Amino acid sequence: MNIQIVLFDGFDLLDAIAPYEVFTAAAMYSNENITVELVSAEGERMVTSGVNHLQIQTSSKLDLTRKGIILVPGASGSVHDNGSESIPMKLQQATETNLSHLLKEAIKKPDILLSTVCGGSLILAMSGLLENRHAVTHHMGMGLLSATNAIPVIARIVDDGNIVTGGGVTSGLDVALYLVERELGPRIAHAVEQLFEYERRGTVWRAEGHAPRENQQEKIIEPTSANALIKPNMNFDYQGKWDTTISTPIGKLPVLLDFNNIDGQIIGTAKQGKDLVTLDNLIVEGIQLKWSMKVSKPMSLKLNFIVSVDGDNMIGEAKAGMLPASKLIGHRIL
Repeated sequence: MNIQIVLFDGFDLLDAIAPYEVFTAAAMYSNENITVELVSAEGERMVTSGVNHLQIQTSSKLDLTRKGIILVPGASGSVHDNGSESIPMKLQQATETNLSHLLKEAIKKPDILLSTVCGGSLILAMSGLLENRHAVTHHMGMGLLSATNAIPVIARIVDDGNIVTGGGVTSGLDVALYLVERELGPRIAHAVEQLFEYERRGTVWRAEGHAPRENQQEKIIEPTSANALIKPNMNFDYQGKWDTTISTPIGKLPVLLDFNNIDGQIIGTAKQGKDLVTLDNLIVEGIQLKWSMKVSKPMSLKLNFIVSVDGDNMIGEAKAGMLPASKLIGHRIL
């Protein structure tokens, strides 16, 4: 069995090294030939971590011809701003490399198991790989999972078949021990636990068995999509077509918005290129419009908008989970 732990610039050290230690220990107890490697999407190189910019050497390029496990760690950095050193930006930058393409190919292969620790699941989600799949990430990123149409589950580990995801940074130990148990058996996993003097935490969530009658402890966050039937502010003139631009971190996105009031119901659409989508949860509050909508560029996301209208001018922002807010400006054209 081959385990490839994928490093990218800004990766979190504990996310990667804790599983590396677990898998290496499991290899000592198994009669099966097990290899554990640190790899990258680009090949052999020095990869800079997000903590103190520690550099670690990868041995080779992520190889999709090798059967086994691919593990993707999260990123480390600032959680208090949206600058280049922030975790959301580092995760997004990782999706803009060849890693995203390789993961899209890996998920198609029946002999490869994709696994993640902490924000690693957000890299999968931002690459469009978790749509309608159960997953978990760090608690601060659960909103972004939902925005990418994943099904967030509040659990330590979520097993969704060929994708296994873990929660916060320390879950790397738990994810790796669970994968050892799943692939090599509980006796070897137990031997590693004894060696490390650590017992795996929490019940692994799987879509199996009876659903709890009163679902208080286990929680699945389901996305919603319905236009709100809220009486609009009749003094607020928002109707018409609006030529807007959303300034995302990786470029400007032109969107044509169209708002109408039909029999007291607020209706809105957005045209992005050739794609026309209906605005969800559209409401008016004072002189502000709020709604959510799905976009396909720069990645597949469900964005939440809040904008203000002043005459024929519009200004506001779009937000998806922990990703940096994107400024929206526009003007009425009809």
